[in-house]
Amino acid sequence: MGIKRIGKHLIEHRWRVRRIFPRKVLANIEQAIKASEATHSGQIRFVVEGALDGAPLFRDQSARARALDVFSRLRIWDTAHNNGVLIYLLLADRDFEIVADRGIDAKVGAAGWEKICAEMEKEFRARNFERGVVKGIEAVSRELAKHFPPYAGEPNELPDAPVVI
Repeated sequence: MGIKRIGKHLIEHRWRVRRIFPRKVLANIEQAIKASEATHSGQIRFVVEGALDGAPLFRDQSARARALDVFSRLRIWDTAHNNGVLIYLLLADRDFEIVADRGIDAKVGAAGWEKICAEMEKEFRARNFERGVVKGIEAVSRELAKHFPPYAGEPNELPDAPVVI
């Protein structure tokens, strides 16, 4: 665990999340998820975390490990068709992860998720966070639509609203 990483996380304030993702941006992301889920039977969640606190930070938890914890805590794995997908952004580390349940992960694979991450990363580097997230949602939706078409009367199993930690 590096002192530099600890320092970044300790001084990273929640206001930065609110500055980059104000209510209007979060509402736009929620609408993008809602619109995308009309094209498939999968479930998408977006979570942004400003910085790690306490135990995750002092255990030197990676963004990937944290994303897996969030995936589990939000029960994204608990969908009827095992097709939940989490897009997770950890601002202090400038890192993001896509975690997918086994039903969709088996069809898309690591190379497919990395391609989506590369598209998002271009936007993030240009500081177009909203556009990067929406592009990620659109790309994940295309994959879900290929493998999990919409079913009439299929309930929305997970909330569409972004989560800010």
